Formats: sequence, C-alpha cells, structure tokens
Amino acid sequence: MKHIPRLAILALLLSGLSGCVSAGGEINAGRRDLLYGDPKLALVRFQNAAAISPNTLYFSALPEGTWTYVGRAYYASGRLPEARQALERAVARSGDDSLARLYLGLTLTREGDRSRGLGHIESGLKGISEWLDYIEYRHAYSFGIFWDTTKQIRTEIATQLAMMSSGVDTPRVIAGGEWIGRQMEEEIEHARWGEREELRRDSEGKVP
Repeated sequence: MKHIPRLAILALLLSGLSGCVSAGGEINAGRRDLLYGDPKLALVRFQNAAAISPNTLYFSALPEGTWTYVGRAYYASGRLPEARQALERAVARSGDDSLARLYLGLTLTREGDRSRGLGHIESGLKGISEWLDYIEYRHAYSFGIFWDTTKQIRTEIATQLAMMSSGVDTPRVIAGGEWIGRQMEEEIEHARWGEREELRRDSEGKVP
C-alpha cells in the first residue's frame, strides 16, 4: 500500500468534512504550500480543485489553470511522468496558459526529450513576456501597474531566450525557467498586495 503523508491525509479529511470547499480556496491554500511548504500537500489541494472545477482558468489576472497547478506540484515532487500528463492536459485545455507550456517544457527536458522540451520552454517564456507587456499597456491605469514593476522577470526571459538561440546550456535553461515560474507565482501576491494598498489609500483619502 502506498504511503500517504499524514499532512496529506489531514487535508483530505478536512476537505471531505467541508461541504462547501471551493476550487479557488484549494488553489490559494495549495499555492502557499507549493511556494513555501510541502509540494505533496499542495498536490492534494490542487487535485481537490481539479475535481471541483477542472476547467477553471483564472485565479488572478494571470491565466493559470487547475491542471497546471497539479502538474507543477508533481514537478516539484520529482514525479515527472505524472507532471507531464497533467501539464499536457493543461496545455490542451488552454492555449493562453503560458506557465503550463513552460513547465511542460521543463518536464520534457528533464525527462530527456530536449527538442520538444526546449520548444515548449521557448513558447512559454515568450507567452509570459507578451502577457506582461500586454497588461502593462492595456491596463496601465489599473492592475497592470502592479506586475513586474522593475521588469526583472522580462529581463530574465530575454536573457534566457538569447541564450537558447545562441547555444543551449540545458542546466541553465532549466534553472532559469524554474526561477521565472516561481517569480510569476510570487508576482500574483505582489500584485494583489499592491491593489489592496491602493484601495486602502483611496478609502482613507475620501472625505466623510
């Protein structure tokens, strides 16, 4: 019988006891575990979300689907075949999910399929950069001002793409892709914080 971590069992029990668990709530809890805690516990959260709402794409301004999160948790846990299956499912569901393409590429590359893997990495990186450019200009007076404000992510993407076009250093491509993926996930929190702070300042500045 496969051993299941006690924390994962607890998460399953809690989700079973609650009749109104939301996909968004599971995603948000899973994201914290993926970034700062246990990816195995994050996987349980994301699988719950996929069971509740498998086709949901937007959990923030950034388009990222439930199956992308499932695949990323498998990837972080070192379970590459399962990660590939989940990420292929995510890519098939949405062509706008650039993080799904990025992590599918990372997974394939680590599995040894460099040609397909690098193609997906390149496509994912370009999609992320184009999305950041789009919201910066299309939503310049709203939430767009809170994303990649120093252009650090886009600068790293440009560096990665230039390196890939001139000659592939596979370990550096993987490391760079993983860094960009994590930074984009952390950027969700930075952008949310910025929006909340702006709302707070606007509220405090209003005359009663």
